[in-house]
Amino acid sequence: MDTGSMRQNAGGPRPAALTALVAAVLALAAAGLIVANRGLATDSPVADGDASGHYAQPAAQGDETADAMRDAVRSENGTAPLKPAAGGTTDPLPTSDPLRAAASAPSPAVGPLFYTGQGTPGHGCSASVVHSPKGDLIVTAAHCVYQDGFRTDIAFVPGYRDGVAPYGVWVPASMDIDPEWAADRDPDHDVAFLRVRRPGADTRAIEQVTGAERIRFRPQAGRQARVTGYPVAEERPVSCQNATKSFSPTQLRFDCADLPNGTSGGPFLTDVDPATGLGTVIGVVGGHDEGGDEATSYSSYFGEGTETLYRRATTTAA
Repeated sequence: MDTGSMRQNAGGPRPAALTALVAAVLALAAAGLIVANRGLATDSPVADGDASGHYAQPAAQGDETADAMRDAVRSENGTAPLKPAAGGTTDPLPTSDPLRAAASAPSPAVGPLFYTGQGTPGHGCSASVVHSPKGDLIVTAAHCVYQDGFRTDIAFVPGYRDGVAPYGVWVPASMDIDPEWAADRDPDHDVAFLRVRRPGADTRAIEQVTGAERIRFRPQAGRQARVTGYPVAEERPVSCQNATKSFSPTQLRFDCADLPNGTSGGPFLTDVDPATGLGTVIGVVGGHDEGGDEATSYSSYFGEGTETLYRRATTTAA
């Protein structure tokens, strides 16, 4: 559920992929999940938050979403907790050649956001687990969770692949956006933090299960980064590597083709540890044009405003 212009492949999808892409988009459109300009359907189930941009989701809503996901994904029980390797090395992240996103192995802390409110669940945005004091936080784009109200039908599936939820299904306990996004969809504030929980008997925080990306505020442009997300037509993620650029004082730019509809909210990662797949989030696909176009992605700059939002999300009661 990317919002912004439809991010289709610049050169068109390969013939074998075209049928799957069209079928997936039509299925999501039929379910009311996609509208023009990469937007979420405006008749989706939503709720008002408070004036600060905070919404505490009632447990019953999350449980209902989790129930709706039971037939959409297969959970794998008994997965051992994954924790970042202490003092691990980092991947030098060479620039992708050609400069196009390609299928990549799932990362435990990155996954799609599913939406269940219009029938058959479908995924349409991406998100990632980020370190927090309580270990229960994910980050995505604000346009993925707020459309004239907070979406109440969201489920996060970290490490998702081919219909399998290797680390379970997680639902929001609370969501936080900047009120400037709620007021007028300000592209400089297209960031959202969600505290999530796993319905049922497992009370572990998500960070104990998947590990977590670090988060860096005021990142310097020009560093090599990996952008990862889940296209709506695919059951595995795609990734691309390139240097970030400064598009403006409030926006980062990332040039790479084939990061299509569904990758909004996916992380810009630096300092990736090849042993764990975990790195440091310096942005999420969103911001200018709510994500970009077929050749370029953007992120709202993780400056003082994003840091303040993060602090609020981690300290406000869920």
